Amino acid sequence: MIPHVRSTYLIVAGLLIAGTVACMNVVRADAGQPPSKPNIILVFIDDMGWADFSCYGNKDAQTPHIDNMAKEGIAFEQFYVNSPVCSPSRVAVSTGMYPQRWGIKSYLAHRGKNKHFGMPDWLDPKAPMLARSLKEDGYATGHFGKWHMGGQRDVTDAPAITEYGFDASLTNFEGLGAKLLPMTKTPDGKIGKIWQDAERLGGPVTWMQRSEITAGFVDASIKFIEKARQEGKPFYINVWPDDVHSPFWPLVEKWGDGSKRAKYLGVLEGMDAQLGTLFKTIRDDRALRENTLILICSDNGPEPGAGQATPFRGVKWQLYEGGIRSPLIVWGPGLMDQTVMGSRNIKSVFSAMDLVPSLMHLVGATKPTGIGYDGEELLDTLLGKKESSRKEPIFFERPIGFKEMPMPGFENQLPDLAMRSGKWKLLCDYDGSRPQLYDLDTDPGEANNLTEKLAEKTQQLVRQVTAWHRAISSKGAPEAHD
Repeated sequence: MIPHVRSTYLIVAGLLIAGTVACMNVVRADAGQPPSKPNIILVFIDDMGWADFSCYGNKDAQTPHIDNMAKEGIAFEQFYVNSPVCSPSRVAVSTGMYPQRWGIKSYLAHRGKNKHFGMPDWLDPKAPMLARSLKEDGYATGHFGKWHMGGQRDVTDAPAITEYGFDASLTNFEGLGAKLLPMTKTPDGKIGKIWQDAERLGGPVTWMQRSEITAGFVDASIKFIEKARQEGKPFYINVWPDDVHSPFWPLVEKWGDGSKRAKYLGVLEGMDAQLGTLFKTIRDDRALRENTLILICSDNGPEPGAGQATPFRGVKWQLYEGGIRSPLIVWGPGLMDQTVMGSRNIKSVFSAMDLVPSLMHLVGATKPTGIGYDGEELLDTLLGKKESSRKEPIFFERPIGFKEMPMPGFENQLPDLAMRSGKWKLLCDYDGSRPQLYDLDTDPGEANNLTEKLAEKTQQLVRQVTAWHRAISSKGAPEAHD
């Protein structure tokens, strides 16, 4: 445990998390027998690049705790999130559906900006949440970390997180209810606070160093696990740190030269160490180790100048690979064959919305009535029994408001739409103009545009992606809002 974090644990242990989580002892090794259904933990990191784990090639920082999970699990190399920005990405991984179906086409912000972009102020609580389905199937469900699907800035009347199927919640400045808010500390010892206005978004509120907040979420999740076990329930938990999102406030000894990149790496290593407490809790308990599935990924690509997505082109906000391709580590020694533990899957192409039907199949939960998931069931792929990919293409829409991003190496006018179909990646505008076609098998960096060479293939994919957009859009021409 990080020494600076020990006192923080005592603070967080006293929180009444959504009125349900009581103070308890740390999980005991081999405490009780596991429930018949597997436990699930989804670790959804904020703004981290594909190449930021050291097991994915980072040479500037080390993430040993996450790397250890990869050594005992499967590291996937062709996994996608469904948006290159926060809110819609979180909607997709929560519902198994394209976020556009629920009107979430960019990050949720102030009321005026949401209205300008033609978006609601929060995700409709009627959305088919994975958490609600599992709760109805007998699971204890908890959300610990960033939410950003309603209840932020001046949106103070959004539904509580517990209205989406969670028994308990602990969040940050972008969600309603009990929360941890960040203090800051510079190397010269100066203490400050940020996002004070978020106190009006519910409580109780605990102020703690931003460099240690991930540990606060971890501590709450561990106590929730113990409560679920005492009640004889399997558990589903979101652990969604707001690391490694800016602003970057690592432990003061991790500031390095004080540059943006150095502080980012310090936050990354601190997050890994704090998540390590959760991983150790599960790994050291035989019953939990044999009956828990942990998934670790990012919500979108990195902020420019902070994380890295090498060898891919693009960053957060963009539909190039660096904005939408995420590392994914799946760990579950008791649910996987030992022959696949420590392997890398370089073939399977699938996305975050595929996790919902796959996890529903894992636990045998009942699909919500009248819902057609956009995600496909790929449980055998997650567990290493097959290397299957999605049958349907993955479609993407540029976040509203990010058409113009003058950056080195990019055109000022970014593509509006993209799709991945087999080895092909197609990007174009809403009307199909300015197409770009890449063969990702030979050109993962999207450097060689094949549209002139493969005009027929280009037009075939342009027709597909523009047809998808017309079918899924319920707000008219999105460019009217940009």
